[in-house]
Amino acid sequence: MLFLLLITLLGSCNKQSTLRIYNWADYIPEEVIEQFEKEYNCKIIYDTYASNEEMFAKIKAGGTGYDIVFPSGDHVKMMINEGLLEKLDLNKVPNFKNIDPLVLAKTTYDPNHEYSVPYMMGTTGLIVNKKYLKDYEKSWSIYERSDLKGKMTLLDDMREVFGAALKYLGYSVNTTNPEEIEKAKQVILKWKENIVKFDATTYAQGVVNGEFWVVHGYPENVFQLIPEEERENFEFFVPKEGGTLWIDNMVILKDAKNKELAYKFIDFILRPEIAAKISDYLMIPSPITDAAKYQQVEPLYTLNQLENCEIIDYIGEYIDLYNKAWEEIIK
Repeated sequence: MLFLLLITLLGSCNKQSTLRIYNWADYIPEEVIEQFEKEYNCKIIYDTYASNEEMFAKIKAGGTGYDIVFPSGDHVKMMINEGLLEKLDLNKVPNFKNIDPLVLAKTTYDPNHEYSVPYMMGTTGLIVNKKYLKDYEKSWSIYERSDLKGKMTLLDDMREVFGAALKYLGYSVNTTNPEEIEKAKQVILKWKENIVKFDATTYAQGVVNGEFWVVHGYPENVFQLIPEEERENFEFFVPKEGGTLWIDNMVILKDAKNKELAYKFIDFILRPEIAAKISDYLMIPSPITDAAKYQQVEPLYTLNQLENCEIIDYIGEYIDLYNKAWEEIIK
């Protein structure tokens, strides 16, 4: 009996000391994970995904076991509507006060922060390998250049790609107008003729090694791979027509097995000195107001440079218009 009791207690302790995280690839430096594990005497199991759609499908299907997930804003709203998220007790996140009010003001998908806590805010755009391409316009029209056929990629992300095409046409990235979505689809089909593939996993390494010359993506994923002395050979820019703005968030799943440790992790991430390590690793600005005091790396852009960018918002049932058009694009 005593032996069985000890086995039960040990099993319980092991379960409580394990935190399961589902996040974008290359999004938290290993030293931050290790510091949390050491400070809280726990083990983090860390799995990654390449798109919000991949994450959402897996979570909705119930094959998870995760405690914390990092969805973008529109998917936060979708997960709220599906009843997948735990309603937060922000009293357990005292460092929430450290988040820049400018960032909080843009969280229209969860304005009262009942279910989500901002992790990072930034943009996607184009990264060019200037060793191979010298002459180019800072415009989405670069994808119409047949001379670059086979040397370019677009993100494998429906809302990001449609956002690019819609901005190129002068429309909102959140339009629900079927005619505008159809026009954007036709633009993307035209672009598709010149790209290698829609890709969210290999574009960074590809543009760094010269396999691709122009890629659509997250600059932090690319510049992490480039030695400092080589960075002058690469350029990141948001095309002149504008782009998308994203906010990725930390959420606790309703069926999370270790909610208390999840709260501790979220609060840990919001410490200025920890946020600075993440910002330095990603080379993008931190949403934590005092993180700049600890940062050692110059960000690739500032939050003020994103004026012409529009946040991808939740559009409810109109997402079906995009899904149908996207299926026709990737078939």
